Amino acid sequence: MSGNSFEGNLGLELGGSFWNMTSLRLLDLSDCHLNGVLSPEVGKLQYLEWLDLRNNSLSGNIPEEIGNLTKLRELYLADNKFSGGIPSSVAKMMDLEVVDLSDNSFSKQIPTGIGRLPNMTTIVLHNNQLMGPIPSSIQNLSKLKVLHLQNNKLTGEIPIGLFKIVTLWSLFLGGRGNKLIWNNKAKIAPRCSLAEIFMPSCGISGQIPEWISSQKDLNRLDLSGNQLEGRFPYWLAEMDVRTIFLFNNKLTGSIPHRLFESKSLTLLHLSNNKFSGELPQNIGNAKAMSILMLSRNNFSGQIPISMSNMHNLRLLDLSTNKFSGDNLPVFSNNPYLFYLDLSYNEFCGKIPTTFSTETQVLYLGGNKFSGNLPRNLTKLVGLRHLDLHDNDITGYFHDVLPETPTLQVLVLRNNYFEGFIPTTISKFTNLQILDLSGNKLTGSIPVEIANLTRMIETPVHKSTSPNLYISPYCDPVHIDFEDLIVNWKNSFQGLSSHSLDIYSLLDLSNNRISGEIPESLGNLKSLKELNISNNNISGHIPMSFGNLKGIESLDLSHNKISGSIPKSLAKLGELAILDVSNNKLTGKIPVGEQMNTMNELKYFANNSGLCGMQIMIKCPEDIPPSEGIGIGEDDEKLSWIFWGGSWIGFPVGFLLSILIMGYSLDFLQLFKIW
Repeated sequence: MSGNSFEGNLGLELGGSFWNMTSLRLLDLSDCHLNGVLSPEVGKLQYLEWLDLRNNSLSGNIPEEIGNLTKLRELYLADNKFSGGIPSSVAKMMDLEVVDLSDNSFSKQIPTGIGRLPNMTTIVLHNNQLMGPIPSSIQNLSKLKVLHLQNNKLTGEIPIGLFKIVTLWSLFLGGRGNKLIWNNKAKIAPRCSLAEIFMPSCGISGQIPEWISSQKDLNRLDLSGNQLEGRFPYWLAEMDVRTIFLFNNKLTGSIPHRLFESKSLTLLHLSNNKFSGELPQNIGNAKAMSILMLSRNNFSGQIPISMSNMHNLRLLDLSTNKFSGDNLPVFSNNPYLFYLDLSYNEFCGKIPTTFSTETQVLYLGGNKFSGNLPRNLTKLVGLRHLDLHDNDITGYFHDVLPETPTLQVLVLRNNYFEGFIPTTISKFTNLQILDLSGNKLTGSIPVEIANLTRMIETPVHKSTSPNLYISPYCDPVHIDFEDLIVNWKNSFQGLSSHSLDIYSLLDLSNNRISGEIPESLGNLKSLKELNISNNNISGHIPMSFGNLKGIESLDLSHNKISGSIPKSLAKLGELAILDVSNNKLTGKIPVGEQMNTMNELKYFANNSGLCGMQIMIKCPEDIPPSEGIGIGEDDEKLSWIFWGGSWIGFPVGFLLSILIMGYSLDFLQLFKIW
């Protein structure tokens, strides 16, 4: 019955009489959209040998009666919403060989009885909230082949006896949430023959353990997030390992040439270590390589031209190193390369024109590239992310804007682009992050910019880092990409790949843009941040800005904006920063809801006509008459207690607010601005 769409409560769908089918031997209801709880009646199926309820929405506790299934050999309850503890009654299921309870919300400790089941071959409990130590009894399971306990809340020392289980070939510990401790003084003489070692964040220190060299069948090694030091061992380079994860350690030295002679190596992730030197010239011999991640190290020199021969390469991340030169490999020879990150290096010269036509993500920011933006970027028809920030790129923006409607992220900040923002910007309906700050753009903000669909409505789905199929012989690998650096609330911060689909940003700051703010900008209801500061913008703040329901940071500072702050801004419940300093605004700062929290004086500075509780300056209409103070006097005083101060004169009060901010302004300049 697997794969059917029952879409209902398990008990109701099966009916009460179902549990009386005591001779049933196999029950497969996986992928049936079932919900509800697992009935204690399941204990009546005493001859059941196979129970598969994977990929449903079942919840609640597993009933203790499941222990009555003494003939059960395989139990699959993964990918549900079960909670509570694993029933201790599993200790009675002496024929049990396989138990998969992964991807639920199980808590409490793993029952010790699970280690007394003589036929157990597979224990898969990852992605739960299990606590306590790994039961020492598991070391006694002489037939155990697979043990997956990663991503829980397990604590305590990793039992060394696990490595004496002769049949064990897949060991997954560590991971997010677990706080397991590795005994670095223990002498390991493994009797097992492991094909998969997954021990990230297990407190392993010193050099990469040499006992791993005895695992001749090893094809997957993950020791990331430990405290490993020393060089990449030559013996590991000689092993025929398919995937190697050693990122987030303290490894030093260079990568052995021998590693890239491997015919099987498909994934190498060495990011965030202390590797140095040049990449081996024979790196292109690793023809099976699909994912190569070497970011945040101290590699230098040029990228070997032989990398063009890595025809299976899909993801290449060499960011945050010291690579240099102007002669990059011909990446168009890598037909599957969709993610290329060369940011934060010392590359120079013109931006290459030889990218793979499959490129979706191209990060070249933080280098020394110069010249015009190549027009052939238009040929990258699937390009989604283009980040060229902090280079020396020139040209007229309206002429070089790549005509790729798939663009979601366009970051060109801190270059030397001139010209204006063309009305054709409206064609980029997928654009959700547009950062053109720190250039020499002129003209006005086009009304058509308000037609950017992804800034109007937040997508219903959330972004996750994709699972990459690196070869037909490997399980899909989940990769967290590098953060996209954005100016978030006046400081540069990393935006994770998980957040990109729910984050919208428009930054046109530090240019020479003039004219008025289009009323249509208020249509961009999904914007999280709007920054048009440090331009020559005039006119009023549009009333329509009250429609920016998702806005968290609004920076209009250092312009020539006049008029009053619209009362509609008080409705913006997510607004955390409103910076209107250094303009020509007048009138009362709105009160109510979020506006009452806007009490950072610097965000209102140098607007000679502003008043309000936020800057501790009373507005004329709020000043009581000098005589005739009577019954309303107490109410007036109470309202000004909330304002945090009383009126001391319009010019004196505002000067005082400047002093409170600690501004070291020259008084001549101050009066000149006023």
